[in-house]
Amino acid sequence: MTTVLVVDDEPIVREVVVSYLRREGFRTLEAGDGDTARELLERDEPTLVVLDVMLPGADGLELCRWIRARSEVPVIMLTARGEEADRIVGLELGADDYVTKPFSPRELAARVRTVLRRTEPALARAERLSFDRLEIDGRTREVMKGGEQLRLTAKEFDLLWFLANHPRQVFSRDQLMDRVWGYEAALDTGTVTVHVRRLREKIEDDPSRPRFLETVWGVGYRLVP
Repeated sequence: MTTVLVVDDEPIVREVVVSYLRREGFRTLEAGDGDTARELLERDEPTLVVLDVMLPGADGLELCRWIRARSEVPVIMLTARGEEADRIVGLELGADDYVTKPFSPRELAARVRTVLRRTEPALARAERLSFDRLEIDGRTREVMKGGEQLRLTAKEFDLLWFLANHPRQVFSRDQLMDRVWGYEAALDTGTVTVHVRRLREKIEDDPSRPRFLETVWGVGYRLVP
């Protein structure tokens, strides 16, 4: 059964989120602080983490950094309304999505399902793609550059895999939000910009002069073989 770890220091928030996720068929774990969350992550290996930014002790951003250094488990950040800096930093650290408080439990459950769907091996139907020194394996979700394996988050791989399957085709940020993230274009397309920048830092020899992941000014992005 899919297990979701809910990390929030507000008991009422945890109660509402956990209750709704259970009704949706998910198994849940709860933590009110970063230390407890770490113990549960090491012991139970949840499928996805819902992580509040504001936590006592080690905050959510620090915990997200700790998670990403050890695992590719998807992370959805919970942030206070208007805290754009937290959202950007969370995405920079490897979070797959964010939801702003106050939020609808139904919306959060939908985000959980979408992130899980996007990070499951459904993308692995195709096999292997090669671009010069870059090799992308859809079955194992591994990326090699010059024979060295790269560490990509689940969403970074999804973005790379999607663009690699449509070489030279240009996609706008809105289109990528829809095709890769599965969300309406009205949502913050800054998510795409952050992921493109992080992806370039990993796959390009010189991220400031990208060889593979190009910007088509005024339009969007494309992957060039």
